[in-house]
Amino acid sequence: KQWYQRRVAITAGTPDDIWMCIHNKVYDVTKFQDEHPGGVEVLVEHAGTEATYAFEDVGHSLDARDLLAQYYIGDLHEDDRTEKAVTAPTNADGQGFSTGMLCGIASLGLAVAAFFLLNKA
Repeated sequence: KQWYQRRVAITAGTPDDIWMCIHNKVYDVTKFQDEHPGGVEVLVEHAGTEATYAFEDVGHSLDARDLLAQYYIGDLHEDDRTEKAVTAPTNADGQGFSTGMLCGIASLGLAVAAFFLLNKA
């Protein structure tokens, strides 16, 4: 198993070398940049970072998660690992919602409101 220090992953942050850390694993997604539906800019923006939150917040499909596995190159070194990789920003109480969750709640609210408005007549 290959181990990487975070500083090694950080130095890989150009379109010619795109590495990122997701759930304490290091991925080299350089060869995926032309195929990424969100564009190369998103990959470069998160290159060399702990990108777990960004990856999870978008709501990647199971297919995308399976595809990510082929770009796995090793684990983040134990000294650089987080106990639990960041999956959502939190407030002072340690509580937080992801953007995806908020959109889901808003969509549900709109659907319920539309249902009652359309069935009122």
